[in-house]
Amino acid sequence: MAVAILEIAEVRERLSPLSVEEYHRLDEYNERGRRTELIRGIVIEKMSRSPLHRLTTSLLYDHISVQLPKGHSIWKEEPLTFLDSEPEPDISITRGERRDYALRHPVSAELVVEVAVSSAELDRANAELYAEAGVKEYWIVLASERRVEVYLRPAQGRYLERRICGSDELLECMAVTGVRLRVGDVFV
Repeated sequence: MAVAILEIAEVRERLSPLSVEEYHRLDEYNERGRRTELIRGIVIEKMSRSPLHRLTTSLLYDHISVQLPKGHSIWKEEPLTFLDSEPEPDISITRGERRDYALRHPVSAELVVEVAVSSAELDRANAELYAEAGVKEYWIVLASERRVEVYLRPAQGRYLERRICGSDELLECMAVTGVRLRVGDVFV
């Protein structure tokens, strides 16, 4: 229903977007006690996580974190601050040590990973957001399909390359040297 109402031009004209600074002044939870994120100036409730989403994200995090080269940090469901958005991707890898971000959130990432159990359409729409912020590589892990969509080469607000990796393929991260996984290893 919310999506349909946003398709009405009159409603879109009456939206009152928030800046990132205004968003930071809000509580972490909305009035219904649910976590939110800022996407294109609009506060959106975060989706609940299914057991498949939780497990797939945890397996990915564990697999990637042991391969992380020195000078990089891995984050799980933590904010990235962009011009008009503050998404909280399932996994992100940034340059620098964790302590480098004691006073501010990262403003880009080398790699962002979203696990899609029921949110593939939204995650694909967010590819533009990540490309604009200079995220070098973006993965959408399609858990129920046992494959990964890989987006590479951000330029002018979009990724110039998209490829699909099946569960029997070895996926090597182009943006972070040494990070690789056999796609099927993160699926149950």
